[in-house]
Parts: sequence; C-alpha cells; structure tokens
Amino acid sequence: MSVSNIVLIWFMSSLVPASALDNGLALTPTMGWLHWERFMCNIDCDADPQNCIREELFMEMADVMVKEGWKDAGYEFVCIDDCWTSHRRDAQGRLQADPKRFPSGIKKLADYVHAKGLKLGIYADSGTRTCEGYPGSLGYYDIDAKTFADWGVDLLKFDGCFMPDWHQLGEGYTNMSRALNQTGRSIVYTCGWPLYEWQHQQPDYQAIGKTCNHWRSYEDIYDQWSSVKSILDWTADHQKILVPVAGPGGWNDPDMLIIGNFGLSHDQQQTQMALWAIMAAPLLMSNDLRNICPKAKELLQNKQIIAINQDPLGKQGYRTLKGDNFEVWERPLSGNRLAVAVMNRQEIGGPRRFIISVAMLPSWQLCNPKCNVTQILPVYKEIGVQNLFSEVMVQVNPTGTTLLTVSPIKSSPHDTL
Repeated sequence: MSVSNIVLIWFMSSLVPASALDNGLALTPTMGWLHWERFMCNIDCDADPQNCIREELFMEMADVMVKEGWKDAGYEFVCIDDCWTSHRRDAQGRLQADPKRFPSGIKKLADYVHAKGLKLGIYADSGTRTCEGYPGSLGYYDIDAKTFADWGVDLLKFDGCFMPDWHQLGEGYTNMSRALNQTGRSIVYTCGWPLYEWQHQQPDYQAIGKTCNHWRSYEDIYDQWSSVKSILDWTADHQKILVPVAGPGGWNDPDMLIIGNFGLSHDQQQTQMALWAIMAAPLLMSNDLRNICPKAKELLQNKQIIAINQDPLGKQGYRTLKGDNFEVWERPLSGNRLAVAVMNRQEIGGPRRFIISVAMLPSWQLCNPKCNVTQILPVYKEIGVQNLFSEVMVQVNPTGTTLLTVSPIKSSPHDTL
C-alpha cells in the first residue's frame, strides 16, 4: 500500500469532551432490540400473526433474550417502534395502545418485560403525527411523558416527522427531555433531532448532547451492504463534528444492527459489528431472535466486541486512514489500549494483505517499548508481543474487517537493552 494513497486525519488531539445529558443513564452505549428494520409497520395480524406489531411479538422477544443468552451478553432493552398506538387519543388526551393488537396495554407489557429482568422502550414523535401517521406528541409532551412513566417505560425513541416548522425541532426535543426528567422516572431518551435538522442546517450538537442520551444524524438503515457503507462514509465525512460530542451519557446513533437478517454476507455482518463497536454506537438489533442463524448469534454475542463497544472510557472511534480500498478505524480504550479495525472496501477478488506498522498508524507508538496484539475478528487469535518496529500483517476478506486490540506492556526494571 503506497503512503501517497493514504489520508491521515489529525484532529483528535485537540478534542474537548462535550457535556452530556445529566440523567445518569446510558453511561455506556445502550444495548437491546428494536422492531423497526425487520418488522416495520406490519399491522396485519390476521394474515401474518407471527410478524405483526402486537404485544406477543415483544413478549416472545423478551422470552428469547433471556433464554438464549442475549440478556447475559448485555442486551437489556426490548423496544417498540412506530405503529403501536390507536389512531386516537383517549378522553383525557393520552396516547393509547391499539386495543386489538395490544389488548393488555403497555403497562402490562412493561411488567412482563421487567419480570424478565429487561427494560421496555417505546416510540413517539415530536410532530403532529408519527412517520406512519399515528398521533404525534406536539402539544402533548407533558401528558405523554407522564403516560410513559406511569406505564413503566424505560426508553423513549422520539422521532421528528410532521413538525409544522423545522425551527421547532430543538424546542420540541428539549421540552420532551424536560418533561421526561420531571416524571422522576429514569427514561433513556433517544432523539431524531439532528437527522431532521441536517436537511436545513448543521445541528448544534452541544445542545443535543445536553438534551438526549443518543441521537440519529443520518438516514434509516436498510438490509443491504450499500446502506451500511453509506452510513460509514457519512460518519467518517462528519467525524470532526460527531466524535467530540460523544461520551458517557450521550452517543451518536448510526442506527440498528441488521445482523441476522437477509441482506449482508457474514463478512459484511462482521464489518457492521466491528465498526459499530469502534463508533461507540448503541447496539440495537433489529432481527428475529426467534429464528437467527448460529453464526449471526455468535457474532452479536461476542464478548470481546461488546467489551470494545462498552468500554468505560467512553470515547468514540474514528477513521484514521483511507487508501487503496482499505480503511483503518481506531478507538481509544481504557488502560491506554487501542481497538483497530482494518476494513477492505474492495468488492472483487479474494483476501488482501494489510501491514500495520508505525509508518501506517502513528498510534502504534503505544507499542514503545512493547505491546500485545489480539485479533478479535474474523476469528479470535493472539498475535502476541510486538514492539515499535514490528510489522503486523493481517488478511482481510472483500467487504470484511479485521478487528484488533492493542495493549501496551510496561517495561520491567529487569529488561535489558
């Protein structure tokens, strides 16, 4: 790989962490399951009872999350997205669940999920209607926040469709944040604020970080490789804006994990998992946990990757190198460690070699005098002790990613030159 083809990005040394929403929540990225990408707005329970948006779907996912090790791996939220409500509020102006599809009501569903040791998420919209045309929260922020708290909801995904004036976005999201905090219940608050404001101007991420626990900035993910690539490209192109505002309590959300669905090869699924960990992204799966292939399950429950995502230092990673159809993404970890993802963007041919050295990665300086390198993906293996002048060769499949951790080894007084 020619050094002339490499773009090194030098901006991280001057970053100052932003202040985050101080509600004590999401100190590490949120982990759980969200219905939207896989199940969308399927409300035809007569024709498709297994896949429609009804209370049984969320009860079954909660059951599987406990039984199949998802809860133990860290996935704790079962989240409802759009299309759960009745088309009308009740006589007191409160949102109500569709009586046919959620006959027991959201409070009973929350109780069921809580009894499993899990948490329940729900969806609403800051405008007059949700994206699918159900009642929005504009003019009802306090009522809706209290309703969610009374039901025992633990997370609110707050969308931004059908806002009459985009200038009201910030006010709407701030008002719902205040209303949630005033309920006295701990409710993780995930926002679409920057997603809708980018259409008009660059959002104020300092304000967003003081208002929301995580926030979407880019378009919905689809079950296809081109969608994953576009999210990564947009994130890298805007990383000077995005990376400084992420940290404990507030995270950039590149959208759902689509691992275990239909559109990605196994290498591409590994790439999404690795890069979402590097980006300190919320890990919200959208798949059918009742019927998921063993390789996807193993990847999603990989303890080493989850540990990178949940690292307590809470710094978002970023792209540091691009050239010759390779990209390198790095994330600083606690203990002066580093996670490194080498992604092969080429979509033809076979595995390609990439050599990691101090000439390629200035961060390799942490291997002075020594470091230990561990490969997490595509398979786990100990690469072993390296030094400042070592060259580590990895092979990366087309559209795949090799994920490594690098841990410094302090010199001993007994070491000799």
